[in-house]
Amino acid sequence: MRGLWLAAAALCAASGSALADPVSDFYTGKAISLIISTGVGGGVDTNARIVARHLGGHIPGNPSITPRNMTGAGHLQATNYVYGQAPKDGTTIAAILPAFVGYQVLDGKGAQYDVRDMPFLGSSDVENANLYTWHTLGVKKIEEVKTREVLMGSTGAGSYTMLYPTLLNNLLGMKFKLVSGYKSTNEIHLAMERGEVQGRAGNFFTSLKSQNPDWLRDKKIDMLLQIGAVRDPEWPDLPLLTDLATSDEQRQILKVFSAEMALGRTFVTTPGVPADRLAALRKAFEETLRDPAFVEEVTKAGMLARPLTHPQSKAIADEIVTLPPALIEKAKAAMQARAENEREKPAK
Repeated sequence: MRGLWLAAAALCAASGSALADPVSDFYTGKAISLIISTGVGGGVDTNARIVARHLGGHIPGNPSITPRNMTGAGHLQATNYVYGQAPKDGTTIAAILPAFVGYQVLDGKGAQYDVRDMPFLGSSDVENANLYTWHTLGVKKIEEVKTREVLMGSTGAGSYTMLYPTLLNNLLGMKFKLVSGYKSTNEIHLAMERGEVQGRAGNFFTSLKSQNPDWLRDKKIDMLLQIGAVRDPEWPDLPLLTDLATSDEQRQILKVFSAEMALGRTFVTTPGVPADRLAALRKAFEETLRDPAFVEEVTKAGMLARPLTHPQSKAIADEIVTLPPALIEKAKAAMQARAENEREKPAK
């Protein structure tokens, strides 16, 4: 009888061990940090926080997700932190603008990461970026900037707020003058309303519609340009960056800078995460983006859910960082900032 009891106990123990989930055990009671590379209140921040509210319920063990904004150096600070300093155990993920991908090969100053080793979770939405000016300036077409100076707010060298105006200046002879030192794009928007600057580059259409709907409704801004592979269906008459090319070489270079838009709102984690936890995070991210509650909330916020899986994101990023060296050198020359085109924001 005693032998039968011991055998049953052993069987129960074995069954319990077989049913144990090491990923669930690890995440139970833990908090995951979600690093957001932009300031509070912008479209990227809003989207990331919506993801955060739903993601934990799809991860085994149901950890809490704690958003943490980490601005600085045009998204470099956040990317460097996630790649080299954050815990590599699956308790740190990040929402970073895809500018970090092209920056590695086109500039690289201060970049302490390698995109090829960055584990992608996927993208929560894919859409075009844009460039616009404040209505009081009276600039209606991008070609007008070839003859008129326009003050553009910028958050730093690794950001789209600096990249696109610099590229347009160097390659196409535009007269954008960058006013740098703003900590967030919200600060740039306030500076536009105060008259400190006259425009901004690198916003997303859904961010604009959700954060500043009155600007569109009341025609407070003039939309000059969109950046992406194809024109946004809602803006069919707004030229693409590649439409401005006047030669095949220019078109090739401008395509390099448009390719990142295919990555959308990118989510990554740290290198070195154990394989089972990485798989769980990726699965949970995909499930979150299909979750009706997430879709409903992101739609109410005026945004969209057009996700990419992690293999899709990885393939696009790898293609960018393995571009032909000759093309990369031409693109580098086209984006080099010039001191005469920059100034610091006014002191308070």
